[in-house]
Amino acid sequence: MAPKITEQEVDKLVLGLLMGHSSAVKVDAKTFLDLLKHSLSLNTMEKKRVVDAVPTLSQFQFDELSKVFTEEREKFKELAKQHPDDIKKLLKKQQTEWMQLWDLYKAEAENKGKQDEDKAKEDEIKKSLGL
Repeated sequence: MAPKITEQEVDKLVLGLLMGHSSAVKVDAKTFLDLLKHSLSLNTMEKKRVVDAVPTLSQFQFDELSKVFTEEREKFKELAKQHPDDIKKLLKKQQTEWMQLWDLYKAEAENKGKQDEDKAKEDEIKKSLGL
């Protein structure tokens, strides 16, 4: 059985990926991580798409995403007053989905490793055939 991954390990992985932004962009990666992680409106794949887009995001896009995530957080705080049980369910779902990010990135890395391995074998065969 695979060892259980911790929430902190997922945070560390995503934080590392968030640091891949352009040097021209000024962003507090830890704050952005917190906003993204605790977004209740984005699912796992949407959060992954945000993280994967980080190297290409402009300052404006980071600022706008941060603004939207902050506004979302405020609206959910207000909703929590009227619908606490519903918000608790969303929070639980968000925590579970955050942990799923690890599995997505792990599978992606394994797939990339397999592709690299296949390419190396292909190159070796071509070389042995004199191609």
